[in-house]
Amino acid sequence: QVQLVESGGGLVQPGGSLTLSCAASGSLGRIYFMGWYRQAPGNEREFVARVTSAGIRNYAGSVKGRFTISRDNAKSTVYLEMNNLKPEDTAVYYCNVRSYTNNDYWGQGTQVTVSS
Repeated sequence: QVQLVESGGGLVQPGGSLTLSCAASGSLGRIYFMGWYRQAPGNEREFVARVTSAGIRNYAGSVKGRFTISRDNAKSTVYLEMNNLKPEDTAVYYCNVRSYTNNDYWGQGTQVTVSS
């Protein structure tokens, strides 16, 4: 059984910072990449960032320069440091893990609200 446990969401003012974390456990096999998606009310789920097992990072254009993704392979944990947050960053953030066997796993989601 695979489990992804997310934490770190909350309410923050515009311009503030938050760091999300996601710890993976269970029969994942070898992990190819770990990443984050988000979904705002009324919108489709969208890609935010991901990092491969080799440390290659990709970001959505809307978060580049403000968000930083990192990964601790020994702990099977991925982090998303979010700086200079904007109201349009408000969404439920989901952790995503893909194994080398192309299995996709999702966390339960954590709410991030950016509001004054």
